[in-house]
Amino acid sequence: MSIKVVTTEEMRQIETTADASGVTFDQMMENAGRAVAQAIEEWIGAKDASILVLVGPGNNGGDGLVAARYLADMGAAVHLYVWKRETRDDKNWELARQKNLPVTWLSDDQELTTLRQLVARSDVIVDALLGTGNVRPIKGELERMLRAVREALDERRRPRDAALCAPSEGAPEISAPVVVAVDVPTGLNSDTGAIDPATLYADLTVTMAAVKRGHILSPGVRAIGKLIVADIGIPAALSDHIRMEMATPALVASLLPERPADANKGTFGKALIVAGSVNYTGAPQLAAYAAVRAGTGLVTLALPEAIHSTVAAHLVEATYILLSHDMGVIAPDAVRVLTEKMSGYDALLIGPGLTQEKPTAEFLGDLLGGAQAASRRRVGFLHREENESNEPGSSLPPLVVDADGLNLLAKMDQWWRLLPPMSILTPHPGEMARLIGCETQEVVADRIGYVTEMTAHWGHVVLLKGAYSLVAEPGGRMVVLPFANPALATAGSGDVLAGAVVAMRAQGLPPFEAAVVGGYLHGLAGELAREMMYEVGVGAADLPNFLPLAIKRLRGFLE
Repeated sequence: MSIKVVTTEEMRQIETTADASGVTFDQMMENAGRAVAQAIEEWIGAKDASILVLVGPGNNGGDGLVAARYLADMGAAVHLYVWKRETRDDKNWELARQKNLPVTWLSDDQELTTLRQLVARSDVIVDALLGTGNVRPIKGELERMLRAVREALDERRRPRDAALCAPSEGAPEISAPVVVAVDVPTGLNSDTGAIDPATLYADLTVTMAAVKRGHILSPGVRAIGKLIVADIGIPAALSDHIRMEMATPALVASLLPERPADANKGTFGKALIVAGSVNYTGAPQLAAYAAVRAGTGLVTLALPEAIHSTVAAHLVEATYILLSHDMGVIAPDAVRVLTEKMSGYDALLIGPGLTQEKPTAEFLGDLLGGAQAASRRRVGFLHREENESNEPGSSLPPLVVDADGLNLLAKMDQWWRLLPPMSILTPHPGEMARLIGCETQEVVADRIGYVTEMTAHWGHVVLLKGAYSLVAEPGGRMVVLPFANPALATAGSGDVLAGAVVAMRAQGLPPFEAAVVGGYLHGLAGELAREMMYEVGVGAADLPNFLPLAIKRLRGFLE
């Protein structure tokens, strides 16, 4: 199914329309609570589990009451802890009470002693206190309540010595409760991602019908844990107008290039990568190896001659174009050699490890045919016959620009006019800020807004990297990549991503789809690496070897 990413107001309108069309609010709440219980059963286990449900006053609390009922039917021992709920004419309250579930009211537990005891013995804590509508600071008794929960959780999770302890392994493992948020963790702004100081961080968030923007924006991503989207019966057509969606395995699998049995290397495209310098020999290796592992038929590295032997010793799958250099960085006159050998390539990646030195800046300007380059020399693309196109960059293969390629572009006037139409840009927030001419924190604070506006202005596809990377095209469509993985926060990870993207472009995918698939494969490779190695110590060189496994999983050959 298609999973949309919505604002709180968009979700409210969709739900209201669904109710008017016959899927009532009561039905949606029933489906939501059942989905929370199913998620707990599937991901944690409900039978014989001790589950504490924190019940609030609104629809979020109603979802929690429904979940409590289903969890009890699954064999869980469920305790309700209630804050500020009006129970008169509350059908879900009555149905939950019919299960004879024990109840504690916050108003009867002013010292919070019972709450602390419940947290101390629970296997699962369900946060159904405040939902997407809350935007006000958390104060008063709710703040006290959440602080008590966090303190009790911290106490259970605190490392400690034990009477029986193996010196090489520490104390026996202590089972800590899992926190499950209903729709959003209490205290998370569902539109901005802002986190209230009182926020109860979740290990698992079950959100209803659509991803909320606050789930994918910093710092909100820190509070949601694993994100699950529940189908609550809203017809898909009611969200067709939403242009922002989450990448799903089904979506990406449907876009993967075919691998026919009678293929040859030309079937899977030829990628050319312009990268590297004397101080950055790893970047071209990582990008090229990722392109190989992502299925490209032929990968060629164009790099400074000075680093050829170093790179080639570690990357035997690639072919090479040796470029002239100036103290180990690509020199301006390398354009001539590159343009002579560029014919026949299906995609071009420029940027990993180039540096921003003046000779390389001149090289890139000449390659793109900028006005300054035109006045300086007539080589490469600047020396055209009369019947050739005069559009800057028109003779380049489909283009991907990453890393120092982006930093060099940022120094050129109206750089976006120099690129072939619908080029793919893969900036992190700092590089995005340089391209725009603003501060990095401004981009971080409004990732969606900046990507939407600048993609339309530049006329190119942008993959803004980070937790829940964004892929946008000038027409307004945006896809969110569903990965927030600290294992990917390592030097060279972006080079691997760029290699995966150029691989998809070389294999014939259109620009937007190439960015989505390449970015998704990179993120899934990171998840597989984390599963095998843990999130600490995964190196960028580990990631390419997981790309084939990521593709295999998407094609349905792995569980």
